[in-house]
Amino acid sequence: MDSPILLKQLKQLRLKSIRESYEELSQRAENDRWSYQHYLAALCDQELAGRQQRRIERHILESKLPIGKTLDTFEFDKLTSVSTPQMMSFAESTKWVKQAQNLILFGPSGVGKSHLAAAIGRRLIDQEIRVYFTKTTTLVQKLQLAYDDKKLQNELEKLAKYDLLILDDIGYVKKTTAETSVLFELIADRYESKSLIITANQPFDKWDTIFPSSEMAVAAVDRIIHHATIININEKSFRKMACINAGK
Repeated sequence: MDSPILLKQLKQLRLKSIRESYEELSQRAENDRWSYQHYLAALCDQELAGRQQRRIERHILESKLPIGKTLDTFEFDKLTSVSTPQMMSFAESTKWVKQAQNLILFGPSGVGKSHLAAAIGRRLIDQEIRVYFTKTTTLVQKLQLAYDDKKLQNELEKLAKYDLLILDDIGYVKKTTAETSVLFELIADRYESKSLIITANQPFDKWDTIFPSSEMAVAAVDRIIHHATIININEKSFRKMACINAGK
């Protein structure tokens, strides 16, 4: 069959990876005397691998993860209060996400909570977990606009497509009835169905400054910690120490 016709057919069938590799594999098949079945299997393997890679690339783009915040760039040697193997286990295993468990990272500003959360999310994307990273204040404002337009449920359904939602800096949310009510709706919607990573610089007993009532704060915390691992990062600020060292 003439190559232009074959290339057109492969394009119509959306077999991008086969279109890009069939000539090279054909030459290998001829040189190594592959059977037809072997050659066809090799083409299928190539197509499946290509589709997986393109899917991961799409998921990285949609995740809104901060660029460069990976496990390779995280300075684990500065964390004396956190178990590196434990953190790696969250990044390397998808089991906790598939079981709709949560991870809570407490600690002062500048100790790497956001970096660590993003790095775990990035590694999970490689394992085909869909992730979305957001500043909590930004997401709450978006949900409030949806609530005002009577479209809150639509927004919650859009977020439900993500296996893991990373809520960064939850403690910076302003205590207003409207905003924190939609935050509670989000937490309740994901309860026992989808996972959360939450970073916070305030312990749970201070969350009544986030929600409009202590009852709502207790209800939110109860849902979050029911299936959660809580990590306290008791370190001095990396950023503050870097500034001090730079000034020496």
